[in-house]
Amino acid sequence: MIDIARIQAWAFRCPTTEPVATSFGTMHDRPAVLVRIEDRDGAFGWGEIWANWPAAGAEHRVRLLEMDLAHLVLDTQAASPAEFFHKLDARSRIRAVQCGEAGPFAQVIAGLDIALWDMAARRKGLPLRRLIRAAAPNSVPAYASGMQIAAASDLMPHARTDGHHRFKLKVGFDMEADIAAVCDIQAALAEHELIACDANQAWSLEQSLQFVTGVAIVPLHWLEEPLPVFADTTQWQTLADHSTIPLAGGENIIGEADFDDAIKSGHLSVIQPDMTKWGGVSGCLAVARNALANGRRYFPHFLGAGIGMAASAELLAGVGGDGLLEVDVNDNPLRSMFFDGGEPVADGMWKCSDGPGLGIDVIPDGLEQLQTLYAEITQASVDNHVAAITPATR
Repeated sequence: MIDIARIQAWAFRCPTTEPVATSFGTMHDRPAVLVRIEDRDGAFGWGEIWANWPAAGAEHRVRLLEMDLAHLVLDTQAASPAEFFHKLDARSRIRAVQCGEAGPFAQVIAGLDIALWDMAARRKGLPLRRLIRAAAPNSVPAYASGMQIAAASDLMPHARTDGHHRFKLKVGFDMEADIAAVCDIQAALAEHELIACDANQAWSLEQSLQFVTGVAIVPLHWLEEPLPVFADTTQWQTLADHSTIPLAGGENIIGEADFDDAIKSGHLSVIQPDMTKWGGVSGCLAVARNALANGRRYFPHFLGAGIGMAASAELLAGVGGDGLLEVDVNDNPLRSMFFDGGEPVADGMWKCSDGPGLGIDVIPDGLEQLQTLYAEITQASVDNHVAAITPATR
């Protein structure tokens, strides 16, 4: 029985020498929210909460956990992480709707769910992937991500040195320049290399059709989020019908029902939930299995710190299929220091940890200087907080 007694949460911010640009905005630092839970018997687990946007999101997520969700976590018991996930989601739903923050609530719950699965695997002495599937492999195929098209000429050689031969390029900035650059990069690729593109919801249907026509000679592995997630399904289907490039999406879909619609509608060939943004392991495991059962590919989306990176790799290995792991190649100590300073990629493969759970026991030394906020919550601290505010609210 899961019975949480202690929750710890950290917000971090890492300065960047080179901002990370997307079609909708630029990250001028690298944030992260890490969470550790501890059961009443001393077992523990690590999770990560999505916090890339808005700019002040990391500190907000810690406060949201501390002041709006922690008392529910401490008051919820369950026989499994999945049961805990669904109970906590149901108990917090009205509050999330009331304040119009369904996304942030989902992100905090996702991070807690990852920690619950990490704890469950530790109890069994198994890597998380082996808790999901006993025959899970020790490595998964990976690709280099986070590369703005204009910076690709600088980032791709470094990514090759790090062991990558698959690359995803961020487009959606200037149509003519994007098309020309994609064609030039394709022409310079080695025979065993491939590229994909991510527009981050930048285009209308007309612009998307212009792009796929302009790169028709390029065998793109997939085109990610050319249209906004809220675009009508008929627009997605029209684009799919007029494109030989497989379409991908999912990082901005929330809930099993919406994922089921996206999977079964047929316009997405690649399904990309972000387990720190919605679902954790519980939700994304169900989505991944649904995708594979319906002939889709499962590629976990991720652009954050080391705990979410490890969790994404473990889930992909546990699920199986022919999916690829997204590995950000922009400098970020909040990610790389969890892997002894460098991600375990060689010959296009990510090597998973042999340790129990996620294979991560502590926050690496040196990251404390990047901490901006810390919260520790127990039943006593929750009770004290309630006692302090009760007289003022009468």
